[in-house]
Amino acid sequence: MGMNTKVVSWIRNWLKGRLQRVVLKGELSGWKEVTSGVPQGSVLGPILFNLFITDLGTKSGNVLIKFADDTKLGGIANTEKDRDTIQEDLNHLINWSNRNRMKYNSEKCKVMHLGINNKNFGYTLGEHQLEATEEEKDLGVLVDSRMTMSRQCDTAVKKANAILGCIRRGISCKDKEVLVPLYKALVRPHLEYCVQFWCPMFKKDEFKLEQVQRRATRMIRGMEKLPYERRLKELGLFSLAKRRLRGDMLTLYKYIRGVNVREGEELFKFSTNVGTRTNGYKLDIRKFRLEIRRRFLTIRGVKFWNSLPREVVGAEDFPGFKTKLDKYMEGML
Repeated sequence: MGMNTKVVSWIRNWLKGRLQRVVLKGELSGWKEVTSGVPQGSVLGPILFNLFITDLGTKSGNVLIKFADDTKLGGIANTEKDRDTIQEDLNHLINWSNRNRMKYNSEKCKVMHLGINNKNFGYTLGEHQLEATEEEKDLGVLVDSRMTMSRQCDTAVKKANAILGCIRRGISCKDKEVLVPLYKALVRPHLEYCVQFWCPMFKKDEFKLEQVQRRATRMIRGMEKLPYERRLKELGLFSLAKRRLRGDMLTLYKYIRGVNVREGEELFKFSTNVGTRTNGYKLDIRKFRLEIRRRFLTIRGVKFWNSLPREVVGAEDFPGFKTKLDKYMEGML
């Protein structure tokens, strides 16, 4: 890999000569040499694992995504030829695992078919027939085959309401100085974790999420009978819809002018119709056939982004953009 020989020697010395023993009911076993693996919890562990799997999927003809020890293969399969290409990629993955003596947990490997007219082809991972699944949790987000995100909204609301119930029962003080920090730290993160990906598609789901914050603000002494908008002003909070919109703009800035520009070039396209009245970074609104596509980040955030003033999107760095964006949106609830 072209690594410095001193670094290689350092890693070798760190791995070789390690011993371990077992303690059972106060009795110690003899020492045994550790001949494989990396000490868990070490800083070098994830780095060495990434080096180990760096050649995984290099022959893949489809999209292969690796995150820690999760590997995802995706592709379009409209024809049997497309199906064969995906199956060939799966065969390459199996060959890699056999060659490197690092087997997959086949029982956890599944296939999710997306699209209304999907032919639902079958696939195998080695000798294991992959089971089709309608939903799967990916990095804490529940994704279903229809991509509506309603199940994820229900899951987030359920978790948030459970914690809110614990706060109601366990905290006797109902002052805003106590409940607002607890809500921000323990409840709201469940409603906003990765929300730029699973943004609610339907009004009913938006209402479910907002209801949690409505319930939380009513718990505060003196706020029980005030309208929701008044409670937000009094507590210095914003609606979850506004926070999602703000998060969309922050994400767009990273894709267009920030650290993720390379990925942004594939997701967004600058408009050729750039006049003096635009902000200088106007984006094209891509065409879409399915209504569900309207709620994807690449579509839903473009209109508001194009409406931002030039001085906002022209901020030199991310902190400056956040400051100017907050000032521009301060009149919104």
